Amino acid sequence: MTENPPSSWQPGASRQELVELVRSQLEALLQQENFPGAKALLVPVQAADIAQAIEGLPMAMQALAFRLLSKQEAIEVYEYLDSSVQQSLIEELKDQEVLDIVDKMSPDDRVKLFDELPASVVQRLLQQLTPSEREVTSLILGYKDGTAGRIMTTEYLSVKEDLTVSQSIDRVRSLASATEIIYYLYVTDAQRRLTGTLSFRDLVVAQPEQKLGEIMTRDVVYVHTDTDQEEVAQVIQRYDLVAVPVVDTERRLVGIVTVDDVLDVLEEETTDDIYKLGGVAAGGDKYFQTNVFTAARKRVVWLFVLLVANTGTATVISSQEEVLEKVVALAAFIPLLIDAGGNVGAQSSTVVIRGLNLKEVGIKKAAQIVSREAVTGALLGIALGLAVILWAYFIEKNLQIAITVGTSLFSITMLAAFFGSALPFLFGAMGLDPALMSAPFITTAVDVLGVFIYLMIARAILQI
Repeated sequence: MTENPPSSWQPGASRQELVELVRSQLEALLQQENFPGAKALLVPVQAADIAQAIEGLPMAMQALAFRLLSKQEAIEVYEYLDSSVQQSLIEELKDQEVLDIVDKMSPDDRVKLFDELPASVVQRLLQQLTPSEREVTSLILGYKDGTAGRIMTTEYLSVKEDLTVSQSIDRVRSLASATEIIYYLYVTDAQRRLTGTLSFRDLVVAQPEQKLGEIMTRDVVYVHTDTDQEEVAQVIQRYDLVAVPVVDTERRLVGIVTVDDVLDVLEEETTDDIYKLGGVAAGGDKYFQTNVFTAARKRVVWLFVLLVANTGTATVISSQEEVLEKVVALAAFIPLLIDAGGNVGAQSSTVVIRGLNLKEVGIKKAAQIVSREAVTGALLGIALGLAVILWAYFIEKNLQIAITVGTSLFSITMLAAFFGSALPFLFGAMGLDPALMSAPFITTAVDVLGVFIYLMIARAILQI
């Protein structure tokens, strides 16, 4: 909560309501060309909230609002802005204004920005950075995308273990403004190899004359520069860390990954998985910030695949026309059966994919998990099958048709649960992303098999 919130601010309102109030008042002041009032409005507001308010403004006003900020505020707010807004501001601002911001950004945030910019713009900005910032940025850009090296920052506190507590506190004071966090100190030897860690709390409660080697933790949790970013997030979560050190192949400390960067990684990975589960091609751009042609392109590939797969259902029905011609009532229950099977398959695939992503289950437990889901599918099939037998008999007044529908639903449900749980494991074993075995794909596969099973059971029970 800000100390001096905008006018009309109601105590107890949410942070989102505050941001919307700031945005609306800011837009009104800019329209009136009341720039002193607009600047005063933003003074007490948090940087993250200013960024969100600017993002909500019409594009023509975004650069105008941004220029109202002081240099230090502009640097902080810029790091919170969406990448699309960052890019548009680079086009609107003067070269010196851009350079002042980019040069002062955290190295990891600067690299995120550069990843979104055209290569020609990146090269121009790199050449204009100070030598030290250029070296750091080039180092991080040199690591593979999606690894710890690519999301780390080099702004950390390192100390030697022969320093005293008093000397270390003096070092923290002198370097605090140049580091991203001061909660941890990383102890290194003469070759910059990581030998221990020390929390700021441990430092404060220790005796001033004690050596760091006496009080530091030697059992260090760390990741390598080539560690996958999702694994980095899991390490931070597992050990409840605010940051995790990053080392190279010789265990030399090269950076740290902080929890705020991990939250970005988790959002990115979760978004990617959700897109795949929904049958949408993943991409770096935010979906609602892309134009309609790009949005259509992201979705059309899977839809074409599913369209081709769905022709299997039509082929099965066409090959069994004689069954449907003799007992036309069977056709009325096809949507019910394939929808139920698709839903069960989607449920099974979703829980398994989620378990694989969270490392709650692994390939070694595949047989156990698939068996469990098959049994679950059988229990669901019994419950749904009995219900649909009663419903089908009520509609058709034909016990054979009712039993056919109920038996088919039981078989389809059990099969859907089996395939829905087994296929993500199969994809994982093949080195593919289990999320590719998405709900739309499972549903389509179950549709084809479900119709085939239904008509085969109808042949057997109705003796067609």
